[in-house]
Amino acid sequence: MRYLHTCFWWSTALYNAIPVSSRLVGIPTVPFTASNDGAYSITSLKALVVDSTFAESRDETGETLIPPSLRDFAMTFADDLRSTLGVDLDIVNAGEAPPDSLFLTLGDASKYTDASGAQSSEGYTLSVNSSGIVISGASPLGVWWGTRTILQQAILSEGSLPYGVGDDTPGWKTRGMMLDVARHYYPPEFIIELCSYVSFFKQNTFQLHLSDNLYNNVDLYTREQSLQLYARFRLWSDSPDLAGLNKYKNESYTKEQFEEIQTACVSRGVTVIPEIEAPGHALVIVQWKPELALGNQLTLLNISHPDAIPTMKTIWGTFLDWFHSKTVHIGADEYRGDPNEYNLFVNEMADYISQESGKSIRIWGTFPPKPEYGSNVSLDVSIQHWTFFEDNPYRDYILNNYSVLNSDDTYYVVNKWSRSYPQVVNVGRTFAGDPTTGGGVWQPHIFDTSVAANNPERSNALVLGAVAPLWNDYGANASVFSEAYYAWKDGIPALGDKQWGGDLSAAEFAGAFAALQPFVPAQNLDRAIASAGPTIFNYTAGSAAAVQREHFAPVATWRDAAVADQSGNGYDAWTDCPLAGDSALGISPSCALSTPLSSKGRDYTLSLRLRVDSLLGHDATLVSGRDSALLLTPNITLFASGSYYRLNSTLPLRTWVDLSIVGRGNQTFASVRQTSPGEPLPAAGAASAGEEEEEFLAVLGVNGVSLVWAPIAIEAPINRVGGADCGWTGQLAAMSLSSVA
Repeated sequence: MRYLHTCFWWSTALYNAIPVSSRLVGIPTVPFTASNDGAYSITSLKALVVDSTFAESRDETGETLIPPSLRDFAMTFADDLRSTLGVDLDIVNAGEAPPDSLFLTLGDASKYTDASGAQSSEGYTLSVNSSGIVISGASPLGVWWGTRTILQQAILSEGSLPYGVGDDTPGWKTRGMMLDVARHYYPPEFIIELCSYVSFFKQNTFQLHLSDNLYNNVDLYTREQSLQLYARFRLWSDSPDLAGLNKYKNESYTKEQFEEIQTACVSRGVTVIPEIEAPGHALVIVQWKPELALGNQLTLLNISHPDAIPTMKTIWGTFLDWFHSKTVHIGADEYRGDPNEYNLFVNEMADYISQESGKSIRIWGTFPPKPEYGSNVSLDVSIQHWTFFEDNPYRDYILNNYSVLNSDDTYYVVNKWSRSYPQVVNVGRTFAGDPTTGGGVWQPHIFDTSVAANNPERSNALVLGAVAPLWNDYGANASVFSEAYYAWKDGIPALGDKQWGGDLSAAEFAGAFAALQPFVPAQNLDRAIASAGPTIFNYTAGSAAAVQREHFAPVATWRDAAVADQSGNGYDAWTDCPLAGDSALGISPSCALSTPLSSKGRDYTLSLRLRVDSLLGHDATLVSGRDSALLLTPNITLFASGSYYRLNSTLPLRTWVDLSIVGRGNQTFASVRQTSPGEPLPAAGAASAGEEEEEFLAVLGVNGVSLVWAPIAIEAPINRVGGADCGWTGQLAAMSLSSVA
């Protein structure tokens, strides 16, 4: 066993998880009775032991069809112990817990019940004494949630867990978030990182809204304009039956990619719920088959058309075997056609999907049951409530024996801009959202935070849980990938606590979140970079001689040269570019300067001292990175998440300039000043006299009626300067990155 960088994380732990009223402060809170006679130090552990009796056991009762085994979860946990706590433990199978071990086993599943009293496979017992730590779960998934408690408590309590015991079970089966990937594509790796983030706070569901369109303003758009409006279907199949449905393979998920997403997420206890939207929000299907439109309402399917339901069966039949969840979502939101035809559509799709795959379906609440309808939606279909102007979830559905998932728009987010909804989760409401107590903590049985009579009892078994959506109503250019994360950054843990059944106060949450967030494993959504000080890297010296001697000194041959990082962090770069004179590198498509880093998130200042001598085409890439690229188009431009964000200014040719890109909170700026290679570099965060910053902005089209200019937060590209297809020649005298903005 080895211990890695433990001093770092212990010294940075900011919050002590002292047991209060038989509970541990964590996210979520953990019922726990401390014995008050000591604590067990993580550094005393010698092995991670999996009970050999249950090593290959899996939770077959949960939502996923590909549940990990107990040993699978143990392997992921071992990785987290190593990366988060610096604890490197061997994994062994054994029939009992040896001294100084962390023992994973299964116990009496019947003792773990949720808010309704139903048995839950997600419960666990945490036991800590002088001999070690034991997690005994109702299933391997329950054990997994216990491992999240150990990580959190070790971070919060400087590497020790108090002696004691606690039984912990979530109050609701479905807990999580929904991401609109239809109106804004997100790459698989981003979704996987988000799954790691939600899992750390014990959410178990990630719903992907896979097809949709921008608002079709029928009072303004012609039919031809509507048929060209942004609409996307994000799954890619080569089946000839679907030829033409999806025209954008580069922004779609192949079967292999969707498999990767589901497998990676479920390895951390998170099930992906796919949603394909119809018969409303179906413009992408109508663009494929215009004859299926309901009159001039091109976003709605004419359910009575003889090919409408068969088309949807063809779509679902193509993808059902991709999906590893027991429930799939058919959308069925905001349909404005005949309710009887709608109910027929939902029930026929439910029967088809059940017969083909054994899966259940879920829909958005749209037409609550009424006696006058010829038929109502089957009770086998679960309802996802989102707003009271569509339904009253308690009176319309629960009292009529429908199961309901709470996605009330109390916690809606519309990315970047909206007249109706916020751009971040309403975290404050989680602490004061219970109308029965005049402002107590919100939990998933609370649909209406103002009127208690609209909510069932906490113990009502028809409440499935809660999922909070993020919508991209204004399309792909409104935001970059990471802005979805920042919209949810503190909302996920705040909701995670209450969806589980926790009761953190606002003050407790603030302290715990500040301490835990930097250590969430298997993700770097903040694009943070470790640094001993504010200067992260600095490929700059105070004189031309020092540049030649220290920065661009050849290591082997000139085509393999080290560029020393003067910050002290050791992020040395490499180059195969020649010296231009004695103070700069000659940059061209035939050579590059490459750093060991790729991207830097909020906050930062990226400084470049360079001279562009020629542009070899319309666009030139000055610097590229994982999440963005700095271009001349010929305007100064940042390219990120598939969109271009341009300034009005450009760079003068054959002139030395200091170009700074500044990420400051949710905004991004650039500044340019003329200089010479020998001048001192400006300090990060300190504008020179007469120097002005120009802001990069997203331009949002609002329903074809108006434009809105909104801030855009773009990561700094820091991986490569020059190289193949860069499109320019010139010189680079200095490059530095700071966390000061």
